[in-house]
Amino acid sequence: MQTIRHSEQTLKTALISKNPVLMSQYEKLDVGEQHLMNEAFQPTSGLFGPITLHSQSDWIISHPEAPQDFEQFFSDPYRKTPSPEKHSIYVQSIGSLGNTRIISEEYIKWLKGYCEAFFYGLTVKLLEPVPVSATRCSFRVNDNTQNLQIHAGDILKYLKKKKPEDAFCVVGITMIDLYPRDSWNFVFGQASLTDGTSEMDR
Repeated sequence: MQTIRHSEQTLKTALISKNPVLMSQYEKLDVGEQHLMNEAFQPTSGLFGPITLHSQSDWIISHPEAPQDFEQFFSDPYRKTPSPEKHSIYVQSIGSLGNTRIISEEYIKWLKGYCEAFFYGLTVKLLEPVPVSATRCSFRVNDNTQNLQIHAGDILKYLKKKKPEDAFCVVGITMIDLYPRDSWNFVFGQASLTDGTSEMDR
């Protein structure tokens, strides 16, 4: 096994921009936000803990990618930003998320709170849960796992049709396996940056 730990300087380079517009925003942070920002730079912080790589098939090893710091992210011409008209994240649950309705409701409540904290400043709204049949998506039974799988691309099309006017994006959540095309075994999730839609399984 291999463990990756980031130094304080690496974290600062990744998280802090020298862009004057952003620098002025840092000065407006309240005491709690400043404390959180300072904590983020500490290698021992729980915010950015060590990453353990268990085998050569782990994503970081098998799919090497160029690093991206905050400045590159902020300057990306394809980056979409919320606006006064598009400021809400909608969460659409598809199918049951637990063995009982109470478990499903608790899970989606936790997910809503997590999104509100991570995407601070945006409104997170829950759409009425729908059964898988409502999406009219293609499906199959995986030859290897014998698990039911639903087509990720079809789910994206369904979410695009249901996307409310004030939505920055709409996210579909399901406990059912996803597959993007017949040649793939499975996929954890899929998104459309242009349509502002995404879906993921557990």
